[in-house]
This record gives sequence, structure tokens and C-alpha cells, in this order.
Amino acid sequence: MLKLLVVFEDDEDGFVVASCPTLPGCHTQGRTRAEALANIREAIDGYLASVHDRGVPVPTSTEYEIINVAAS
Repeated sequence: MLKLLVVFEDDEDGFVVASCPTLPGCHTQGRTRAEALANIREAIDGYLASVHDRGVPVPTSTEYEIINVAAS
């Protein structure tokens, strides 16, 4: 079982964009966060199946840090 970071962002068209930074190019969207989450799970499954089929190692986990910055 892998634990992967998923980032959600609202886009200018009202969709929710979901990305998995650990897996380059693994992005999707949905009309709601729940739909985006379901879609990113499917995208991750497809990504992992693709690297497995090609014999490529799964990328390692992404490191991240949350920082505080002053808002103007």
C-alpha cells in the first residue's frame, strides 16, 4: 500500500484540479472535490499499471513542508 500526496486546487472554471506530485504528469479534475478524488485515484491506478507494465520503478514519495508567509 502506497501513501501518496494529492493536492487539490480550484481552477478558474469552477472545477477542482487534483494532482499527485510524486507521479509526474498525474493530474485530473472534477466538478466537485469528491469527483476529483475519485478521478485522481483512477489516474494513479492507471499510472502505476503503466510503470509496472514497462518495468519502470515507481517514483519515491514526495517530500513537502507547509510554511507560513505573510499575506499582503
